[in-house]
Amino acid sequence: MRTEVTYATYLNLDDLLKLQEPRTPDDADLTTVLSEQFFIVSHQTCELWLKQILGDLAAVESNFLTMTTAGLEQSIDLLYRVSELLRLLHEQLMALERLPLEDFVQFRQYLGTASGAQSSQSHELERVLGSARRSGSLFLAFRAGLERIGADLEDIVGAGVQAGSYHRVVEAILRVGSGYLQWKIGHVGLVMKMIGEQRGTADTSGAAHLMDRATMPFTELHELRGKVHERRRQQGG
Repeated sequence: MRTEVTYATYLNLDDLLKLQEPRTPDDADLTTVLSEQFFIVSHQTCELWLKQILGDLAAVESNFLTMTTAGLEQSIDLLYRVSELLRLLHEQLMALERLPLEDFVQFRQYLGTASGAQSSQSHELERVLGSARRSGSLFLAFRAGLERIGADLEDIVGAGVQAGSYHRVVEAILRVGSGYLQWKIGHVGLVMKMIGEQRGTADTSGAAHLMDRATMPFTELHELRGKVHERRRQQGG
């Protein structure tokens, strides 16, 4: 007999809601236990959104292999979705600011060597998006796709809206980059608020470790936009 699909079974809620296991002792103050649960839920949710973001970006890179109009338009939608998910990640950091310092101090000792710096998905996203120092796989795939069809990236950036789908892809990529930087900077601010300049739980340099990685990706696109701006300024608009 076919089992009926319900909201709970479709989302595997019985399993999902058991995945939050605070390590704070049972005899601790209830608010401390709830604060650790809040901390766990926030990070688990972050990992779920990162899974979605990485999947969306992988689909975009795949579309860049063919550079069809339909594929580019789909990629634009996916990139804007990614930018919205990055906004959600930033807002989650803002919510974590409601974590009482005294509660964090109480349960931090039970984290062991666990640290967000160990998030493999976060490292993968950095590889895909790149940084101010190196291009990520997303931009490299876009540039390679343009080269295969004989299109020039500088011409596309210079043409603006007249470049159609290519222009909208560039705008969407830049929006993703801005959202990524905002999320990273928000993380630095949260860590500074909670532990100041102390070392992180995985013996990282804490806020300094995060600040070093809080850079704007897609440097080449920004440089090209800067050239267009300067050229039009010299031309009088």
